[in-house]
Amino acid sequence: MSTRVPMTVTGAEKLRAELQELKNVARPTVIAAIAEARAHGDLKENAEYHAAREQQSFIEGRIADLEYKLSNAQIIDITKLAKSTKVVFGATVGLVNPDNGEERRYQIVGEDEADIKAGRISVSSPIARALIGKEEGDYVEVQAPGGIQAFEIMEVTYC
Repeated sequence: MSTRVPMTVTGAEKLRAELQELKNVARPTVIAAIAEARAHGDLKENAEYHAAREQQSFIEGRIADLEYKLSNAQIIDITKLAKSTKVVFGATVGLVNPDNGEERRYQIVGEDEADIKAGRISVSSPIARALIGKEEGDYVEVQAPGGIQAFEIMEVTYC
């Protein structure tokens, strides 16, 4: 039984683009490299052949992984969500740490889209789980590796 995995429209587009690149560029390139390496003769001692086969294995595995993820994706268009002050999947949340005044901004996205440096956190992360369902003005405590962190939700946007 497969479970639906939430994903933003942008995240799904990036995965589709990577899948097309692998199928239309990387796969034919590695197939050509294998054919060329075979032409060199003895395959037992042919390092080029073994490297190309290993690359082919990686590409085929990644293609299967992407196809599985896209087939099980529940694509959520955040621009079509009813605007509110409640934190939901896809929302961008402005937080402030009341202890030191440090401000942070995160968008809650699917696991494959998460990139902390770009301000996108996975819906399954501790911060996102603590934020989901809360509203602007609420205080949230998050159990982080460095201890409990407190935040106030300053802003919730859907863009």
